[in-house]
Amino acid sequence: MLRGNYMATVDAKGRLKIPTAFKEFLDKNYGPDFFVTSIDGKSTHVYPFSVWRGFEDKLIALPHMNRARKKLLDRANYWGQTVRADAQGRLLIPAQLRASAAMQGEVAVVGNLNYLDVWNADRFREQLEKDPLTPEDEKTLSDLGI
Repeated sequence: MLRGNYMATVDAKGRLKIPTAFKEFLDKNYGPDFFVTSIDGKSTHVYPFSVWRGFEDKLIALPHMNRARKKLLDRANYWGQTVRADAQGRLLIPAQLRASAAMQGEVAVVGNLNYLDVWNADRFREQLEKDPLTPEDEKTLSDLGI
């Protein structure tokens, strides 16, 4: 599983160097192909391509005119691109997503079990403070058996 938070940088060419702790796991279990996207343009989701394909398989099973499906796909495809990590473990963040999510300099690369969530480091800290885990969240998780 992908877990923890590792700081990294996005270089001037827009390439994210995947932290070593994640790169080893990704290489062993998924390979070099990824779908890099966002749903809101505030952070970057880095899906191993096989994980993204599983997600697409669930979406394709939904009715074509399902409004939520369309909205999700519009956003994922607007921000997203298929990318391949180079030999050094760098992958390109699409230019318009890089601009919208302020993906430059120091970023937080957060493991989310089977994909990575990449945030501008300052924005991530602000988001954690702005949206704390509430007692209602704890109850919802408890009701789910977590």
